[in-house]
Amino acid sequence: MKMIKPAGFLLVLALAMGLAAQEADTGLLTLDRMYSSGEFRGEFFGQVRWLEDGSGYTTLKRSDAEHGGMDIVRVSPKSGKEKVLVSAEMLIPKGAEKPLGIRDYIWSPDNKKLMIFTNTRRVWRQNTRGDYWVLNLKTGALEQVGATMEPTWLMFAKFSPQADRVAYVYKNNIYVEDLASHQITQLTHDGSETIINGTFDWVYEEEFHQRDGFRWSPDGEKIAYWQLDAEGIGVFYMINNTDSIYSKIIPVQYPKVGTTNSAASMGVVPAAGGKTIWMKVPGDKRNNYIARMDWAANSQEILIQRMNRLQNTNHLMFCNGSTGEVRTVFTDTDDAWIDACDDVKWLKDGQRFTYVSEQQGWRQVYLISRDGKVEKITKGDYDVISIQVIDTKRGWIYFIASPENPTQRYLFRIRLDGKGKPERLSPTDQPGQHGYQISADGKWAIHRYSNVNTPQVTDLVRLPSHKRQRWLVKNEPLKAKIASLKKLPTEFFRVNIGEVELDGWMIKPYNFDATKKYPVLFHVYTEPWGQTAQDRWGGDLWHLMLAQQGYIVMTVDNRGTPCPRGRAWRKSIYQKIGQINAADQAAAVRVIRDWDFVDADRIAIWGWSGGGSATLNAMFQYPELYHTGMAVAPVPDQHLYDTIYQERYMGLPSLDDAPFVKGSPITYAKNLKGNLLIVHGTGDDNVHYQGVEKLINELVKHNKYFTMMAYPNRSHGIYEGEGTSRHLRELLTRYLHEHMPAGPVTR
Repeated sequence: MKMIKPAGFLLVLALAMGLAAQEADTGLLTLDRMYSSGEFRGEFFGQVRWLEDGSGYTTLKRSDAEHGGMDIVRVSPKSGKEKVLVSAEMLIPKGAEKPLGIRDYIWSPDNKKLMIFTNTRRVWRQNTRGDYWVLNLKTGALEQVGATMEPTWLMFAKFSPQADRVAYVYKNNIYVEDLASHQITQLTHDGSETIINGTFDWVYEEEFHQRDGFRWSPDGEKIAYWQLDAEGIGVFYMINNTDSIYSKIIPVQYPKVGTTNSAASMGVVPAAGGKTIWMKVPGDKRNNYIARMDWAANSQEILIQRMNRLQNTNHLMFCNGSTGEVRTVFTDTDDAWIDACDDVKWLKDGQRFTYVSEQQGWRQVYLISRDGKVEKITKGDYDVISIQVIDTKRGWIYFIASPENPTQRYLFRIRLDGKGKPERLSPTDQPGQHGYQISADGKWAIHRYSNVNTPQVTDLVRLPSHKRQRWLVKNEPLKAKIASLKKLPTEFFRVNIGEVELDGWMIKPYNFDATKKYPVLFHVYTEPWGQTAQDRWGGDLWHLMLAQQGYIVMTVDNRGTPCPRGRAWRKSIYQKIGQINAADQAAAVRVIRDWDFVDADRIAIWGWSGGGSATLNAMFQYPELYHTGMAVAPVPDQHLYDTIYQERYMGLPSLDDAPFVKGSPITYAKNLKGNLLIVHGTGDDNVHYQGVEKLINELVKHNKYFTMMAYPNRSHGIYEGEGTSRHLRELLTRYLHEHMPAGPVTR
């Protein structure tokens, strides 16, 4: 492909690097402005907890005291009146000078005690280890939970329903501590590196989002918990070469496609200590998953979701906590895969629960009774994205959906008896995406709204009228900053590729000239885990900066992405990751490159993780279309990724290995023609650096030239270490400018 260097290239490159002195009032972005100045930080309103007694919600406010810290205040929804429930002074441990830092806080069920999660440590993706302190609001006593344990090792501490005890996980065992006597009872004794009680191994956490692995029974007498036996899981060794003069080996138990999984068991143990009753869940424990579990609206039974290894069958099972006996109440099946349901919510009568299934072509809400009777509540050709709250007193289910536009999200409600049509509650004059944190009685909601051109705002609204009670965050300073930038509004479009139309958006240069042709950079993800064409504020100023410099930045969602466009759309990618998504993206490029203002000789693509894999497949399978590619943390060979994710969407290689080969970028590496940058963190526990090394060997074998950047010891997010995030964006910017210069050319 021909290389074009439009006039002004060197100036644009200087802008990209932040080397040209730019004043904020020029309206132009630089990396320094984005990563060093802090001027684009928005206001934040978070850590809200609705109180169970209906008196309002609590949130954090910075203390005026000299020592700093945070106050926890209760706010009346109706009046907005604030009352400090817990001052920062109350959170100063005996002998300390400063209050505890608050990573998270948990109210006891009676709202008379407060638990603070502090001094946290990261476990894989999130900070789930740390210290817990309990404040008694009546006495003012502040005491550490698990004070005799090694610091920073407690996980998932939670009050008993009676608020007299706290249970937690410590080094893969479960403990209960009496808050009055401080007596600690160890409930499990076999926890080790391979026997994991009350929490999860790497793959359950990453792919099922499971971290907290135990639940108090409603009467406080028992605790139900997962136990994983990780014996036999393959160990992947990462190497730390930089923190000492000798390298260090970092072992990670990580089940790769087709290999041994942890054996999952479900147990119920008396909270006072004693023998665990193991649930008699049928099937091979290593080739079935217990994806979800909770008490079944009583203290006698737990409800689990047990999925087979192919994840195309989900058995909803009641387990008797006293005998371990199991019965199946409902079975959901699919020719492709099933996602674990996070919308199981019990009605107050304790006899029925909600379940969301795609079995009739769309993601719809069903009510399932204890005897297995199934009733469909929502009806129609649209997807229920998530259930927000159930108002059993008035007979309503509140849920998020977007029947008309898959890039947007709105709040609806429908009667619990399924009669009538869904009623949209989100305002019609606010197109975009709406999020809600709704009070238990369904009367109030913290409402967050944004669209692709408008930073998020937060207000308190009444439901169901959606009438604003008051603003909480208007984000005016950030909106003013964004408005001062030289930019055109981001545009949404649909591109017809023959079989279907694909949703996308584009950012054009602020000085766009329709008589000229511009280079295009596609941002992609393309896999079932993410949707990129969304009408919400993402704060993505880097793409806007590139547009200011003379690129058109686009994204397009292909079939198989998790858009609310029905089961057929989402499941069409089954056993075709790396094929149908790459083909849809290429088909979109073929249409778009014929647009009058697009320079067909300057088409670039970039993505991260699955988007990095998509970038490689684009460059290798369709080298005639793409001039330049930048792949960050890609999966070059699907055989190297984990069991739960890859097998869910591709099946088992032992049954049919062909889809894994056809979908893996490494298969087509010999076809590379354009410019390729590969970026990876050597400490990536998610997508191992191993895959890039194998790809490098394949590219070298075929004498293909490329550029490679390895970030030592960085994980999948490549953010650890001072200056890393800025350095990575500068690397990408520099590479793009040097290999596919910005700016228009005359037609």
